[in-house]
Amino acid sequence: MSWQEIIGRCEVRFRIRVTGPVPGAGASRVFFATRVRQDVVLKVGLDETAVIREVNALEELSGRGAIRVVDCDPSIPAVLLERAAPGQPLASVTDDGRATEIFCSVLDRLDPRPATGTHESIEQHVSAITRYQETRGPSGPLPFPWVARALEFLRGLVASTDRPVLLHGDLHHGNIVRHGNGWAVIDPKGLRGDRHFEVIQYLLNYPRRGGDVDLVLRRRMAMLTERLALDAERMARWGVVKGVLDACWALEDGTDWHSGLEAAERFARCLVASESQAAREWMKEGTSAVSGRSWRRNDATFHGGC
Repeated sequence: MSWQEIIGRCEVRFRIRVTGPVPGAGASRVFFATRVRQDVVLKVGLDETAVIREVNALEELSGRGAIRVVDCDPSIPAVLLERAAPGQPLASVTDDGRATEIFCSVLDRLDPRPATGTHESIEQHVSAITRYQETRGPSGPLPFPWVARALEFLRGLVASTDRPVLLHGDLHHGNIVRHGNGWAVIDPKGLRGDRHFEVIQYLLNYPRRGGDVDLVLRRRMAMLTERLALDAERMARWGVVKGVLDACWALEDGTDWHSGLEAAERFARCLVASESQAAREWMKEGTSAVSGRSWRRNDATFHGGC
């Protein structure tokens, strides 16, 4: 079925008129539309499971700052959403301190509660790291101490999460948008796990806004710790896990994996001040990205902490 036919089917099914595409919408096709004088957004191109997960997450987050589901049909698959207006993303706020304050207020409003639906666990979400360990092991291109430590961190973080909550799962500058006099979240993945994981993608995005990458990361983490009573060490450990995960995903997609390990390295530097000597030795094994995008020992990489 062509896209034109899919859109036509959606217009009949949802009784809408599609008016044009939403620019920069990513993997799925997203369109502006109207429905009985109501501005809405049509999202198509996801698989049925992804539609169900997104709808379930949005409905559980209803009344807590999430955009509202108007209708859905997993058989197409498509979902019809309330349109955020004016709709500018948080990325448009270039003052990093102000953006982080807004992020904190949005996350606080999401009010973490135990997930009531069937949502993917964090362990399932990060399974690419385990796949890498099982299929490539020490012979793969990633420095294996990073993979091993990411899995060690993951096991410890999951075991010490005594209250798994519903997470948006991809909460960053592009998925927080202006809506009325406030802000709304869009495009949730719907994960179940430690609240500290929720902040990692925000910490990874626009890493040089307002200073060098380490300064920006430390400042953001300090604000999150103060405003939301989050634990800086747990954030840093989840950051290492997420950086290695991004590197594993990049390898699976056939794209450059170095930026993932560079991100993991930034979070690792935040752990140096409190970690044991053994951990510092492991960090030295990871090394820094240097000219030519190769990886080698560089003890100076890990001096200083958050």
